[in-house]
Amino acid sequence: MPEPDTRMDVGRWASASYRVRQPGPPDPPPGRRKRSFFSKFCRCCKCCTGTRDDTDWGPAPGEVPGSRPAQPVIRGEGGSPGAGGDSHAGEPALDLIWGMLVVSGMDLMGQRSGANRRAHRTDEFEYDELIVRRGQPFDIRLQLRQPYDPELHRVCLELLIGPTPQVSKATHILVPVGAPLPGLGWSAEVTDSTDDSLSLRVSTAPTAVIGKYRFSVKTRSPAGEYQMPFDPRNEIYILFNPWCREDAVYLPHDDWLEEYVLNESGRIYYGTESQIGERTWNYGQFDKGILDACLYILDRRGMPHSGRVNSLDDNGVLVGNWTGDYSRGTNPSAWVGSVDILRQYHRTGYPVLYGQCWVFAGVVTSVLRCFGIATRTVTNYNSAHDTDVSLTMDIYFDENMKPLERLNADSVWNFHVWNDCWMTRPDLPSGYDGWQVVDATPQETSSGIFCCGPCSVEAIKNGLVYLKYDAPFIFAEVNSDNVYWQRQADGTYKIVYVEEKAIGHLISTKAVGSHERHDVTDIYKHPEGSEAERQAVETAARHGTKAHIYKNKEWGEDVSLSVETSEAITGQDVSIQVALSNRGSSSRSVSLSLHLAPMFYTGVTGSIFKQESRQVEIPPGGAQSVRMVVSYPEYQPHLVDQAALMLSISGKVAQTGQVLAKQHSFRLRTPDLTLTVLGPAVVGKETQVQVVFKNPLPQTLTGAVFHMEGSGVSSPKATNIGTIGGHQTISFRQTFVPLRAGRRQLVASLDSPQLSQVHGVVTVDVAPAAGGSAVGESAGGTLPLAIRPGLSDVLAGAICCCRERGRQEASNRGALPHSQCWH
Repeated sequence: MPEPDTRMDVGRWASASYRVRQPGPPDPPPGRRKRSFFSKFCRCCKCCTGTRDDTDWGPAPGEVPGSRPAQPVIRGEGGSPGAGGDSHAGEPALDLIWGMLVVSGMDLMGQRSGANRRAHRTDEFEYDELIVRRGQPFDIRLQLRQPYDPELHRVCLELLIGPTPQVSKATHILVPVGAPLPGLGWSAEVTDSTDDSLSLRVSTAPTAVIGKYRFSVKTRSPAGEYQMPFDPRNEIYILFNPWCREDAVYLPHDDWLEEYVLNESGRIYYGTESQIGERTWNYGQFDKGILDACLYILDRRGMPHSGRVNSLDDNGVLVGNWTGDYSRGTNPSAWVGSVDILRQYHRTGYPVLYGQCWVFAGVVTSVLRCFGIATRTVTNYNSAHDTDVSLTMDIYFDENMKPLERLNADSVWNFHVWNDCWMTRPDLPSGYDGWQVVDATPQETSSGIFCCGPCSVEAIKNGLVYLKYDAPFIFAEVNSDNVYWQRQADGTYKIVYVEEKAIGHLISTKAVGSHERHDVTDIYKHPEGSEAERQAVETAARHGTKAHIYKNKEWGEDVSLSVETSEAITGQDVSIQVALSNRGSSSRSVSLSLHLAPMFYTGVTGSIFKQESRQVEIPPGGAQSVRMVVSYPEYQPHLVDQAALMLSISGKVAQTGQVLAKQHSFRLRTPDLTLTVLGPAVVGKETQVQVVFKNPLPQTLTGAVFHMEGSGVSSPKATNIGTIGGHQTISFRQTFVPLRAGRRQLVASLDSPQLSQVHGVVTVDVAPAAGGSAVGESAGGTLPLAIRPGLSDVLAGAICCCRERGRQEASNRGALPHSQCWH
């Protein structure tokens, strides 16, 4: 039976109810009440003595929080409408509400340029609603029909989140004005009052559930109780607060916060370790509709956070595709940012076609920065994909050192992109707070679900693969060894060579405050070859499926090899040089075999299209080199995504029997787009940008499509360019209307079946509109808001027990909405 759509919860459109005391004859003098038996033991409230506790603002018996009827209700002490009972017949008579403290309206002061939004650093969001960060106060103003008298009147703020809000789970919040909630962190104080208004300062708990809250006000007076309607216009977004010391995502570095929370664009690195490529990505976390799209993702049922971004298991945001056929969707290389992806997913509810690792990581960065979690996009070169939890990359050869592809399930990606996010880890021993790895690319399942992390970077560095979550897989990605196995005559396999420094190179992210590449390898692993690094590898391997491989180290070497590739540009010939060195005191004769094949960036190779064999003599203490030239006509028919090639080298030293083996990947560079802004950019004024591109290939490009977007500058747009002749240079113009003042980036790409990975970026300094307005009208309409409030706990359970429990419950009784697990 399908699950009900909780977005259609009737409580979403709640109205008002009144509780009044009906006028009548004066009450008789109170007699002595008989004390309840329980009052001898319970002195915490007046419930046992029969008197009313004015601090109890909970719902009346039978009332469902947030589900008030469409018509006002009058409740008194009698049992029938009009005589102290309930009344649903239209609006109550004025004499019934006379004397009550009626709230006729409220101002949440949510304007983008207002003090609340500026103080909470949410003024960049293209929203007009109040958006605040938890653990930090904000101001509101209530409009009243009579002056507020603190002696006679009581006021309580009511906030609801989720389909079944409960006080015990901190999803139904009742905040009496002037009476802080002990231990909960919520409070509200009067800052000013006039004849018709009441100004309040509201403080939220630093552990508050993040998402969109319904908001209302209750009042009490001698005349009765009044409840203000739940109005969709009065909803409040509450986000994580990395500036708050009590928040689990607190980050004590202001420059890091500026970069990892507030920066709307960044650099993503790709290519190979010897040919690093970079592209600008528009995260767009403050664009119109993105916050609602992110909350919609969190509301998807029964999945840990990283699993929600890939489409497997729960129809998440993106469908991964590494086949090279993107005819049903968008080539992953053509995306220039997350905005179009998130809006499309929110609008349709269906996964977007298609993504690869840098797209998954870019979307995760957008989502977590939108929520207020410091996040960065990280690229690992020579990233291992361990398929059997051996924590080694095992490469098998036959007796003649020919690769046995049927056994070579492990692979080494040219690069892989994931995310670091900053948080505390109360579920781990002390010392493992800080950067945590999360990876949304669906590679391997974790307890049956395609998700990965969060995993402490400090644990990875020291090989502590028994700490959760998914540490063995991530450790293998950055610090495993290449282990070469050769089949023996009796059918067994023997280790003939271990390449210790092959995995996890140049782990990169954008530098704080600049566009430079920042190498963070040192936080992921100890220096290569150091005693600490070797100890971490062997510690991790002891927890793998091949824990014995480091017990007997029989391999040795006096001949080594390295590979260098000249600057390889698409459309030109490529020169590869293999260098051999002999550290021994005698000459060495080496038989070399070189095999060249196309390679997807994931390490999967195609058929070999060029191979050579060489005999090399190396003098004692000397070196020799072998050169291999590959022409464009030779490699062009075999190119796949990322235009990468893999050179596999194997050899044997005649005198010692030493086995040589190495795999070297390289990519063919593509040209950049040149973007030039023509004239000054002003908020609300149409501006032009000129685009110049030269086709590097001798063949014609067909079906070329140009993509462009930029947060605060341009909504995502795609333009069909058509055909571009061989070696032809084209120039064209695009228009955009800036939406926000300040320094912005406009990001673009050009994609065709014959050539991809063509990108460009230009910085745009946008001036305020005439009159000083720094905000323009959003072009193209607005994205519909989510039908029900967004739900979350701390990182949607990334650091709580729900990740483990949710998996078990999902398999036992169907998917559990993680957003309903309130801690």
